[in-house]
Amino acid sequence: ARGALGQLGAIARDFIRKPSETRPLGKFAVGAAKVSHFLESAATGVRAPLPGPQYQAVARLKRPISASTVVAPEKTTLKTEAGPSSTPIDRSWSSALENASQTVGTCEKSKRLVDPKDLVGSELSFITDNLARLLESGHPMLNTVSRYYFSASGKHIRPLLVMLVAQATSIATKRSGRTSILVGSDTDHIDYSLIDRSASLGIASDQESEKSNRLIEDATRSGHGGRPYAPHVTAGLTILPTHRRLAEITEMIHTSSLLHDDVIDHAETRRGLPAIQKRFGNKMAIFAGDFLLARASMALARLRDPEVIEVMASVLCDLVDGEFKQLKNLEDEDAPMARPDENAFSYYLDKTYLKTGSLVAKSCRSSAILSNSTDDIVEAAYIYGRNLGIAFQLIDDLLDFTVSSAEFGKPVGADLELGLATAPVLYAWQEYPELGPLVARKFSEQGDVSKAWELVHASKGIERTRELARHYMERACEALAILPPSSARDALERVALSVLTRTK
Repeated sequence: ARGALGQLGAIARDFIRKPSETRPLGKFAVGAAKVSHFLESAATGVRAPLPGPQYQAVARLKRPISASTVVAPEKTTLKTEAGPSSTPIDRSWSSALENASQTVGTCEKSKRLVDPKDLVGSELSFITDNLARLLESGHPMLNTVSRYYFSASGKHIRPLLVMLVAQATSIATKRSGRTSILVGSDTDHIDYSLIDRSASLGIASDQESEKSNRLIEDATRSGHGGRPYAPHVTAGLTILPTHRRLAEITEMIHTSSLLHDDVIDHAETRRGLPAIQKRFGNKMAIFAGDFLLARASMALARLRDPEVIEVMASVLCDLVDGEFKQLKNLEDEDAPMARPDENAFSYYLDKTYLKTGSLVAKSCRSSAILSNSTDDIVEAAYIYGRNLGIAFQLIDDLLDFTVSSAEFGKPVGADLELGLATAPVLYAWQEYPELGPLVARKFSEQGDVSKAWELVHASKGIERTRELARHYMERACEALAILPPSSARDALERVALSVLTRTK
């Protein structure tokens, strides 16, 4: 609320934090604060457009990349002839930071950039611990199954990006005033404990939910040095409690998708562990995935920002849409991937964005929104995340042909076994037309997988896929130029560069 009433509410909020010597005045202060809080809530709806000073520069970054015509560089990397393997590998939680800290070969620029763990290492550790608390259910078996993949190491690239974008946008151009209950320019007068409070009296009256909510709130308060609702400032860059919660939500959504994917794909291993359905069965795996989505949705609602809720909820639609695109029958002559042309690459990249890039992109967008950024900054964060997410998956598809299962942490060659034609196959198809019938029948006949494997390695498919990933990585770095210079922006660039050289 603006004007005199808003000022009264701000004064009241400061007042009720101190002992009141006069009871009537104390009651009045509380009442005024509640009225102001209600009017602020009612006054915030859809954010009015606020383009920002660099919106035209952002618009230029949306130009398409022609994937089908990408040419491999003259000097290609050595190809690994090792075939699919099923040897698992054990890794520790710290691999999230180690992956983010990789350098690009001998690239001096990457070496000069800020190491992400120096900026958000403590935050990432807190999030890792707090996820177990957020997944407390009161049911021992559900607790065990829902936390199964969190007990092993993952890349945790998504929460890392959420926090780095939070820092990078904390010093960028802002909207004035408050745009939702927990998003505003005056963070000193925002009650961030609301992220752990039920927004519905109906839920609070439910005994089981009330107990669960109390467990989460009590456990959360014990973390982060006993100050879980205080902004964290490092080198003048700020991470808000809402950003930390968004990072946790993002990881819960991602892990939920892994649980469901492993059931669909009949996976054998994940993160060096037996796949969850191998350990607990399909039903428990599906229920655990649903539980993670439910917890993520509840936490998302408590951010109390309609735009962030809508953006992140659309990720769930994208994940399902991407699965349907992947399952689409390829035998139809008019199918989008009936031949290795630009339409096929466009379909493949669209599916890649929906399944992988959407969560990365929209998490970055939401992080910028929670920083109360202007539209150009929000859009730049989204473009960075979108292109990084696509580049990440392109390298993932490439690694399916170039590393061993022990290095990858999951079986390699799995895409061919599932009948999927990824970028290396599409590029090889352009050189070897005999791949067409194999793609059409989804590598279902005896010898199809090994034949496709040989043709991919005989072609420039792997080199061209890496080059395509480089194009997307460079576009992501271009988007970072919209953000003001900072150590967080440098760290985001380092993460983008590390994507090209990752091996797991």
